[in-house]
Amino acid sequence: MSNPKIEILKSEILSDNWYILRKITYNYLKKDGNWETQIREAYDRGNGATILLYNKESKTVILTRQFRLPTYVNGNETGMMIEACAGLLDKDNAEECIRRETEEETGYQISAVEKLFEVYMSPGSVTEIVHFFAAEYTKDMKVNHGGGIQEEQENIEVLELDFDQAYNMIASGEIKDAKTIMLLQHAKINRLLE
Repeated sequence: MSNPKIEILKSEILSDNWYILRKITYNYLKKDGNWETQIREAYDRGNGATILLYNKESKTVILTRQFRLPTYVNGNETGMMIEACAGLLDKDNAEECIRRETEEETGYQISAVEKLFEVYMSPGSVTEIVHFFAAEYTKDMKVNHGGGIQEEQENIEVLELDFDQAYNMIASGEIKDAKTIMLLQHAKINRLLE
């Protein structure tokens, strides 16, 4: 951290139950040359990785469906979300993480992955950077049923969808997950399935 316009004064942990929520007090140098004290909260849940699995031959993508409590308490009637496979980086790098998560969640053991880009998904309150990947899959890469890890209380349904159907689910509101929308749009713009 080396921005001369920012001076961190205090960082307090408000919660460390699941991840870490901090209250940070800092000085910010404004354009007029005066310092202003500001207080913000930042939620640190680590960094993550996500991937779009696609099959050019069948023109399909692999997505997942699972219950997401925060969406349920904010208007999603069922709490179910259709998403691209994703996970948090443990002590591994982003590519190792996404290979592991792909097998755990979808049951596919992928070979070549392509790094697309990195994104701060909610920079106003969450520290997380998500690393975006894409990879081709074939039926013979399926090594198990997927569904996630029991110990992590994951109950994941694996979906194989026609790409155009999945892409149209953005407009219909059936897909409302930002990372998934970004991956599907990337695939469309870059013609990954052609």
